[in-house]
Amino acid sequence: MKKNHRRNFLKNLSLSSLAIGLLPSFLVPKKLKANGACNETTEDAYGQGPFYTSNAPNLTNGQLASLSEIGTRIIISGRVLNLDCSQGIPNTEIDIWHADDAGSYDNNGYNLRGKVFSNNQGYYIFETIRPGLYLNGSTYRPSHIHFKITPPGFNPLITQLYFQGDPYISNDFAASMNSGQYDASSRIIPLNTGVNGVLEGVWDIVIDGNGVSTKINDLHLDKGVIYKTTPNPFSDELKIKFGVFKKAKIKIEVIDLKGNNIEIIEEKNLIPDKYEVSWRVRKKIKSGHYFIIMKANDLQIHYKKVVKK
Repeated sequence: MKKNHRRNFLKNLSLSSLAIGLLPSFLVPKKLKANGACNETTEDAYGQGPFYTSNAPNLTNGQLASLSEIGTRIIISGRVLNLDCSQGIPNTEIDIWHADDAGSYDNNGYNLRGKVFSNNQGYYIFETIRPGLYLNGSTYRPSHIHFKITPPGFNPLITQLYFQGDPYISNDFAASMNSGQYDASSRIIPLNTGVNGVLEGVWDIVIDGNGVSTKINDLHLDKGVIYKTTPNPFSDELKIKFGVFKKAKIKIEVIDLKGNNIEIIEEKNLIPDKYEVSWRVRKKIKSGHYFIIMKANDLQIHYKKVVKK
């Protein structure tokens, strides 16, 4: 009996350790400052810049760049969080604009300009192209995306997002700042190859606003994780592989970009082990992005983005 207990303990320890290694940075609890607050997203030293246009349109399905837009496709997603990172902020207006592949802004219309809104749990997502470079004096500005982020009833935050590995960051006045009010270090994110070769980046926005509690900041990484969702994109059926590390009531569900529940795939008490379930799409849903959510005893512990063809 002791031998079996020891074997299960080591198995669960191994699974949970692996899971922590697999988790993207946005699901790892944020490093807290001495005063207990997490790191607030900073302004950019260049502020709004000269190329902002008001009244940009609301985006359909988070599509900032049309499918015919020339350039390297990227998807940016994350969560809008309150100042202690304990709550997501729903219905936050995220106004986005950036240069095209050639480094030019559309100052006459709204190409590569638009707004998305965080869903009822604070998540947001949009697809665009990686912005091109343009000269700022005698040097190129690094590739960047502009944001004007406005939680309901609160002041906007105006900032810029940069990408790791860009050779022009070190010589850029704003992007190279690594301390103080305009510290850009947490706004330089990696882009990793995702579905169909599209580059994906994750950026959580920490800002003053009224949030809603979904217990996401109370992540217990030893409870479980979604390992894989295949195929992705999918048509009529999606297979979800996940691990449970502690006995719990596990729920696997699907939500859309607005946070609406689409379907509960699995809901049962499970013991520590690896599992696989299939989601056979029974009702008609639109093509686009969805989230597969994993909960343990109603605590959200992990999610994966998937694409419905």
